[in-house]
Amino acid sequence: MKVSLISTYDKANGSGTATYRLHQGLQKIGVVSQMLVQGKSTDDKTIAGPKTRLAQGIARARITFDALPLKFYPQRDNTTFSVQWFPDKVAQNIANFSPDVINLHWMNEGYVQIETIAKLRKPLVWTLHDMWAFTGGCHYNQECDRYTKSCGACPQLGSSKDGDLSRWVFQRKAKAWRNLNLTVVTPSLWLGNCARKSPLFQNYRIEVIPNGLDTAIYKPLSKQVARELLNLPQDKQLVVFGALQANSDSRKGLHLLQPALVNLSQSGLRDRLEIVIFGCNTPEVPPEFGFKSHYLGTLRDDLSLALIYSAADVFIAPSTQENLANTVMESLACGTPCVAFNIGGMPDMIEHQKNGYLAQPYKIEDLAKGIAWVLENPERHQKLAENARTKVEQEFTLEIQARRYKSLFDEIQSGQHKIYS
Repeated sequence: MKVSLISTYDKANGSGTATYRLHQGLQKIGVVSQMLVQGKSTDDKTIAGPKTRLAQGIARARITFDALPLKFYPQRDNTTFSVQWFPDKVAQNIANFSPDVINLHWMNEGYVQIETIAKLRKPLVWTLHDMWAFTGGCHYNQECDRYTKSCGACPQLGSSKDGDLSRWVFQRKAKAWRNLNLTVVTPSLWLGNCARKSPLFQNYRIEVIPNGLDTAIYKPLSKQVARELLNLPQDKQLVVFGALQANSDSRKGLHLLQPALVNLSQSGLRDRLEIVIFGCNTPEVPPEFGFKSHYLGTLRDDLSLALIYSAADVFIAPSTQENLANTVMESLACGTPCVAFNIGGMPDMIEHQKNGYLAQPYKIEDLAKGIAWVLENPERHQKLAENARTKVEQEFTLEIQARRYKSLFDEIQSGQHKIYS
């Protein structure tokens, strides 16, 4: 069997990393797979991307072209919104590989035009990494339910008109994707439930297959050695927070973590804890957490990340919306308990008071309580750490994920699958 995985990036962001890991997992179990990307960051020969400087320049320019219609909405917020209107050559490039199944992933930033998907004359499996596929352009709906109808009057665009850009994008999807040979996969139960509410996918089969990771790389390492290599203190309990654009993407929840930590610092823990942040450099005016803070910058290699998680006593993921966060899975794999709000895909990974703590959504006091609960009892912390690793070994390895995808691909190729209505 030959499979093409289509992704804007290989390892440049969370969804690209998840896709690249699946690509590796499929190869390990004997599936011939190729990744087709707009931005290539590795020297892996099974990943096809723009080769010449001109082609790479055009690929970067596609991001700008895709965003041009947004200039008509100067009041829009700063969240990601993808129009996907610019023509591409993806169908032609896939034909050169001639796969049996095409596995679509995150294809935004102008990479794949909405109408191109209907031109891919092979069975399609679309792995969703956020909500974009079934909305009028936003990647996370926040509190808006307009995607369950046909979008329009989009709050993220700052629009009050029904016939706005979000309605146009939604209608283009509805027209182009009416008769696809499509199976939808979501990594989390939450995203699957959201997808079922959209008219765009209500007649398609939706499966939940969690992401996986390499547990030989993400594993518990010596805490003492990890801290020594990262130049972190040996005599403190370390609270770690990290995400791409950690201090600029409000969805990642730093604005909720900051008051929770201030709350915690007033409970007598000020001299015991220190904060470690990765995914951003030290801000010109760092937020006041009530604890000493260490900024480690942006780290993309697996070993550095495994060291950070192993150095930590607890990892905090205060996101307001999240699919299946790589950081949480990575942290658990390294034997580090996690604290998060009980939202999105968090309960798929974090079992409350078994391998971490699920706080009531957006309750700062409960987030602080969860951090303290994980840290205050050494024997309990050790059990949480053991359970964290076990959870990943039982449910989130690359082999488990890859075999589930191969089973689905085999089923689709043999024509045994059916469309659910």
